[in-house]
Amino acid sequence: MNANFNIGGMNCVACANNIERIVGKLNGVEQAQVNFAVEKLIVEYDDGVINIDDIATAVSNAGFTIEVPKKNEVEEISRRKADEIRQLWLTFKWSLIATIPLFLFSMLPMTFYSLNMQVLPYNLDPLNFPSINGIIQLVLTLPVMWLNRNIFKRGFTAFFSGAANMDSLIAKGTMVAFLFSLYLTIDNLFSLGAGMIETMGEMMFMDYNQYYFETVAIILTLIVLGKYLEAKTKGGTSEAIKKLMSLAPRTATIIRDGSEMQISIDGVVVGDTILVKPGEKMPVDGIVVQGITSVDESMLTGESMPVNKTVGDNIVGASINKNGSIKYEATKVGKDTVFAQIIKLVEDAQNSKAPIARIADRISGYFAYVVLAVAIAAGVAWLIAGYDLSFVMVVVVSVLLIACPCALGLATPTAVMVGTGKGAENGILIKGGETLETANKIKMVVLDKTGTVTEGKPHVTDIIAKGAFNADDILLIAASAEKRSEHPLGEAIVNRGMEKLGVLTEPSNFTSITGQGIAAVIDGKDVLIGNKKLMDESKISLLDYAADSDNLANEGKTPMYVAVRGQLEGIVAVADIIKPTSKAAVKRLYSMGIDVAMITGDNERTAKAVAKQAGIENVRAEVLPQDKAESVKEFQLQGNKVAMVGDGINDAPALVQADIGIAIGTGTDVAIESAEIVLMGGDLQGVAQAIYLSKRTMRNIKQNLFWAFAYNIAGIPIAAGVLYLFGGPLLNPVIAALAMAFSSISVLLNVLRIKRLDLVNY
Repeated sequence: MNANFNIGGMNCVACANNIERIVGKLNGVEQAQVNFAVEKLIVEYDDGVINIDDIATAVSNAGFTIEVPKKNEVEEISRRKADEIRQLWLTFKWSLIATIPLFLFSMLPMTFYSLNMQVLPYNLDPLNFPSINGIIQLVLTLPVMWLNRNIFKRGFTAFFSGAANMDSLIAKGTMVAFLFSLYLTIDNLFSLGAGMIETMGEMMFMDYNQYYFETVAIILTLIVLGKYLEAKTKGGTSEAIKKLMSLAPRTATIIRDGSEMQISIDGVVVGDTILVKPGEKMPVDGIVVQGITSVDESMLTGESMPVNKTVGDNIVGASINKNGSIKYEATKVGKDTVFAQIIKLVEDAQNSKAPIARIADRISGYFAYVVLAVAIAAGVAWLIAGYDLSFVMVVVVSVLLIACPCALGLATPTAVMVGTGKGAENGILIKGGETLETANKIKMVVLDKTGTVTEGKPHVTDIIAKGAFNADDILLIAASAEKRSEHPLGEAIVNRGMEKLGVLTEPSNFTSITGQGIAAVIDGKDVLIGNKKLMDESKISLLDYAADSDNLANEGKTPMYVAVRGQLEGIVAVADIIKPTSKAAVKRLYSMGIDVAMITGDNERTAKAVAKQAGIENVRAEVLPQDKAESVKEFQLQGNKVAMVGDGINDAPALVQADIGIAIGTGTDVAIESAEIVLMGGDLQGVAQAIYLSKRTMRNIKQNLFWAFAYNIAGIPIAAGVLYLFGGPLLNPVIAALAMAFSSISVLLNVLRIKRLDLVNY
């Protein structure tokens, strides 16, 4: 049998691998696969040997949450993610509340003493009573450790199962620091505050700084803050599907036995006759049986131009009826509709997307075991050499403390936070560290046309007049006649007329001719404005303007013929023009060694015209949503890391199929939720800026990891006592902690360099 589970609490790919390993070892489980990106576990198992409760228990015991998906899975995932984010915030808040007094109590007295300032009476000074001092710090530290207990549970479970991750390093380092501090507290308590450790005849007096309780609390608090920010910025992939579903109509008006009735969309069956009035959404797929209208299919094709529909034409569910009542016969319902297939494509692409493993997690999986092995080996070697347990403990603790992953834990999340913050300052919203890592490897950018390369709405581009009227006269006539039109092309002409002329004439006898154009009377003159079909049916010759019409069409423009008193007097050309920055953005991508392609549902002639203006060489036209995703997959199979840029619902499947989905922020919510990067200003130059920011941030992360490990690796032999062998000092745990702190400072200083990046003039 197969079962799907929702998994919570995963922080990295190693967590996913650990769950796969734990579940895969269960008797009766044939296969276990975890998708880290969508937090799902898919299990094939023999229900005669094991049940889902056994699987859930195994995962829960490893420190992760596990739930069987509810019927309303989209809402359930959204709720669970919100709960996780809220819980992380509460954990951070209360950890911080406990850590602040602990830090002040542990550090401020030492600060005053270093300045030769005794600020407390002898009987109240914690330095004079180390046992009481240790107990107070212990009491303040325990709540922080309890709040973050899942880090220890997951970390040690992963460590002992052979799949160490970042939690393993954090758990090991903080637990060692805690246990050593606890040991010192007990030692001081029973030795009445003498606070000394005898080692081979030497007296190493217990310094106040040898308690590491505040280090434990600070590390845990910073780590949970990083987890909260990561969960917050990771983005809700389920929100894309949720918003898609919200676009589908809930009810349908059908005609049965001659009577109209409104029913739930779930009640519509193949063969039903459906009535749709202007402004309503089409409930299901079908074929028009009565009436003429224009339909907004932008949710399917992404194109802003309404499509004329008459008897025999296909209707797509969730498209919008614009200006005519029609009846159509349902041919596909439920999960068989085109709209439902788009939703399915989004779900499939999300579930098949492989997560990107973080560099720190990959390395730390080995580093944790190496450090432990070195600490144990060093301890055993000193025992064999005749040194006592106290000496050995100092060595072991020093090795583990100097390898504590404070800098390692900060290396990636701090760079990601600063990098994403820098992007946000420039209108580029990047949803998490995985996106930054993947964007660094992009080799091909695929662009949608409408609303991405172009403005997404029609504009008047040309006015041609050869007869008795000049260009301004033609514009005045056309804009005045179109004042009562609701068609987007008419609105574009009216907007241009108002912009240039200011005042328009009020039309009379206005008539909308569906699928052809309009008729009106302007200043007593009969006016016809529309397409070639309207002119042909009105027996108006187009001969004088044939060449102009062909040239406009070849440029991807729609010619609107203007006839006055039965004579063709001019053409107003309308087109969706490219954005002012599109050409420069494409040029920038090519200069970065990134290939560019454009995929659109529009006709080939228009697509090629737009691509030529933008400088794009690779063009695919008349492509449906499912084919867009397939095209992206083809480019991926050629060995490319692909970024898809789009703004419409129709782009959602391709956005999630791509390695990186980039949404234009001025587009639909569905596209924005489906993408990993959102360009809030709608400027395509943000694509190159996002990739450049990714490259610089990833370089910074690698530098951070290098320095984090360099300090640790250089310090480990010293902590193990190599210098002591040759007459040098034995590394005190205090020095180990200072080295750890210094490595953290170097990481943070390096991260701040990202803030100085110039994303505009790089």
